[in-house]
Amino acid sequence: MEIRGEKEQFNKYAFACVLVASMISIIFGYDTGVMSGAMIFIKEEFGTSDTRQEILAGILNLCALVGSLAAGRACDYFGRRYTISVASFLFMTGSILMGYGPNYAILMLGRCVAGIGVGFALMIAPVYSAEISSAKSRGFLASLPELGIGIGILLGYVANYFLGKLSLKVGWRLMLGIAAVPSLVLALGILLMPESPRWLVLQGHFGKAKKVLLKVSNTEQEAELRFKDIKIAAGIIEENCPEETVKLAQKNNGEGVWKELLLRPSSSVRWMLIAAVGVHFFQHATGIEAVMLYSPRIFKKAGVTTKDKLLLTTIGVGVTKIIFLTIATFFLDRVGRRRLLLSSTVGMVCSLAVLGFSLTMVQSSEEKLLWALTLSIVATYSFVASFNMGLGPITWVYSSEIFPLKLRAQGVSIGVAVNRVMNAAIAMSFISIYKTLTIGGAFFMFAAISILALFFFYFFLPETKGKALEEMEMVFSKHYSRNVPAQTDLRQNV
Repeated sequence: MEIRGEKEQFNKYAFACVLVASMISIIFGYDTGVMSGAMIFIKEEFGTSDTRQEILAGILNLCALVGSLAAGRACDYFGRRYTISVASFLFMTGSILMGYGPNYAILMLGRCVAGIGVGFALMIAPVYSAEISSAKSRGFLASLPELGIGIGILLGYVANYFLGKLSLKVGWRLMLGIAAVPSLVLALGILLMPESPRWLVLQGHFGKAKKVLLKVSNTEQEAELRFKDIKIAAGIIEENCPEETVKLAQKNNGEGVWKELLLRPSSSVRWMLIAAVGVHFFQHATGIEAVMLYSPRIFKKAGVTTKDKLLLTTIGVGVTKIIFLTIATFFLDRVGRRRLLLSSTVGMVCSLAVLGFSLTMVQSSEEKLLWALTLSIVATYSFVASFNMGLGPITWVYSSEIFPLKLRAQGVSIGVAVNRVMNAAIAMSFISIYKTLTIGGAFFMFAAISILALFFFYFFLPETKGKALEEMEMVFSKHYSRNVPAQTDLRQNV
């Protein structure tokens, strides 16, 4: 993606809108990163067992499941912008409770409230980003929330290292509670951003939608074309309606959507749902949460012993994530979703197999193997790099762009719900899994799952690069080739 004079490819106002919306992803990423280190200190103060540690790590994602399903209906009813504000207030409340955390019960309550906010955020940020963007820059802009998560994770790791030097009672509480400040800023700041033009059209606010499109498009002609296609996709046939606000016969507030998605879907919608659920399932089933949340434990098993070295090595994971996510954002609209995803998954399979082998060698040897320790760290970084070059950002970009307008919010919410269930399943079971299979065996298992993911992506995920959101039903029709390149026309900016 080139951000120079090529106006048809990039709009600065759309970029600013998505950047503000992505702040909620940074806050969520921070919680994920900081929790990996905070759990070391929480265990030290409260004496929590491994089982309680797993529950503490995973409960946020179970509550996010509830939040994501509620968010689908909420953002159809209240709008995309206000839903982001609600997510921020929920996360702020959860952060305050965790920062207070006098005991394990209050800590769990804070994690639950924050989890509901996370469910809202993970569902709405990609949808808002995709609906503001043009087809030419949608891959870049819609991947910014995932980049925000990566930045947040790195900030969490850095906070672990520096705040971990404070007293036990203050350090981890400050780590968790400080996220309330940016949450409040975002809750108020997002209200200054425009509403999604696609949601405005569904509510009959044609005048407002057109004004937003003029701001996020590069030419008036592009804005008119996008406006026309959005109306057609919404089932509104009036070509030249002079009214600013139109009372529609039936506004779309989410009614009847579940029937169209689950009970009586068309063949293309069924394929979209399978693709969205599948990509969200494999994003976490392949083991990324085990690495991001339990990296201090993994490095300790590999032979890194001191607390400072553990946290510093973990910071390396966050830096790797940021670097390769940034690279991926610029290639999504050039190379395409499908090619990046397949090459990313091949890299993940190789990295996980090497990590499983090196950790097995470390565990089976009675003496310290420097080469195996080095190989374990390199394989971990390689896995994180491969994941973030494809599967990491593409999961959110792909699932937010494929559903028809009326089904998009709640279609994405189903994918996010599956994502959170898998995230929670890995977070709450990884310690038990590696105790049963050995630490090396756990990563061999993730390598095998990644091979299954590769086959799924090859057969079920067609290319969407350069296609307007309103063209996705054609992309997912039975007669459309998986590898068809995008046509070069003005609708690429829709």
